[in-house]
Amino acid sequence: MDVLVVGGGGREHAIVWKLAQSMRVNNIYCAPGNPGIGQIAECVDIKADAVDELVSFVEEHNIGLTIVGPEVPLIAGLVDLLAAKGFKAFGPTKAAAEIEGSKTFAKDLMRKYNIPTADYRVFTDMNEALAYIEQKGAPIVVKADGLAAGKGVIVAMDKETAIDAIRSMMGDKLFGSAGNTVVLEEYLEGEEASLLAFSDGTRVAPMVAAQDHKRVFDRDEGPNTGGMGTYAPAPVVTDAIRQQVIDEILLPAVMAMAAEGRPYKGVLYAGLMITKEGPKTIEFNARFGDPETQVILPLLETDLVDICEAVVDGTLDQQTITWAEGAAVCVVMASGGYPGDFSKGQEITGLNEADSMSGVITFHAGTGSSSGKVVTAGGRVLGVTARGDCIADAIKRAYQGVAKISFAGMHYRKDIGHRALNRT
Repeated sequence: MDVLVVGGGGREHAIVWKLAQSMRVNNIYCAPGNPGIGQIAECVDIKADAVDELVSFVEEHNIGLTIVGPEVPLIAGLVDLLAAKGFKAFGPTKAAAEIEGSKTFAKDLMRKYNIPTADYRVFTDMNEALAYIEQKGAPIVVKADGLAAGKGVIVAMDKETAIDAIRSMMGDKLFGSAGNTVVLEEYLEGEEASLLAFSDGTRVAPMVAAQDHKRVFDRDEGPNTGGMGTYAPAPVVTDAIRQQVIDEILLPAVMAMAAEGRPYKGVLYAGLMITKEGPKTIEFNARFGDPETQVILPLLETDLVDICEAVVDGTLDQQTITWAEGAAVCVVMASGGYPGDFSKGQEITGLNEADSMSGVITFHAGTGSSSGKVVTAGGRVLGVTARGDCIADAIKRAYQGVAKISFAGMHYRKDIGHRALNRT
């Protein structure tokens, strides 16, 4: 079959890379793609949020399977539009994707169905939110209700930071309409992890647990980003905790969505805090994580097309999913200044040298082309991923790959995987 992947970042590069290994795939298209994706698929000049153009492309090319990477086209209803025309699309419907599109919806769902999460209050009035901060104090977590490209969460360790966050979101409209409503959430102590699962609307098939590094600087300092690196499996998610997450979070969430008339098919991403009281849900995402996908898919042994079809067809119980031994680590190479202002158009060198290393894959996240050269085109530029026999081995290989690559102003964390090393 011919497959279309929607998106143009590191997550989509990893999806395309995995699809290219399938014997069932003839042609892979990616809209809009990037220079790295263009080496293994045909990039299509259609933006990921141009849903009508994407539907037309699927019709014209009789695409057998569309895999939607980013959250924006999911929330815009791309899967609904394709399904209405009889085409298979992997991802949740518009109604189901609201589990990511609105933090208020997700928190209310968890409260209603007793899914473990932090206590919270929702505000649409800035002065009321500020008064609550004065009363409640800090630490506290401030979240923009809508989509904010992974940057709409402020962990405020003092009242001043929380007040500034609320004024920026609700007053200055830092995230546009996404900050019209804010969620003020109890601060949870513990270690973060992510457990993603395939869901066909009634069942879940968990992937390997991963751990992202959200803060921009080493030692988990600085502002939140879309993710500066990740590794899998995450040892903080023991077998017992993994089962607890399945039984108390993932499966109840899928059952809750079905009960609400929003059957959930696709990838359900549970962002977790592993507390002394057990795992609690920080957030749900309605798609593959980025950069978690860059370490999860290299460990997947089963054909991704088979899994996606089982999800769409509701036959996940008939699908065996196997995972490789060992570990994978991804180090994100970012533009200087990210997640704030950064320059674009910087030439990237050393990509071929990194890719020629054993066990190393360089996933393009924010790259472009200029005069035949690969240049920077985003905040997160590359995800240098490596497989290894263990976390330490994968970390070593990943940083050896990073050392081969250079561009002006590049920045990356030098401690990806540090918590795993401390545990092992």
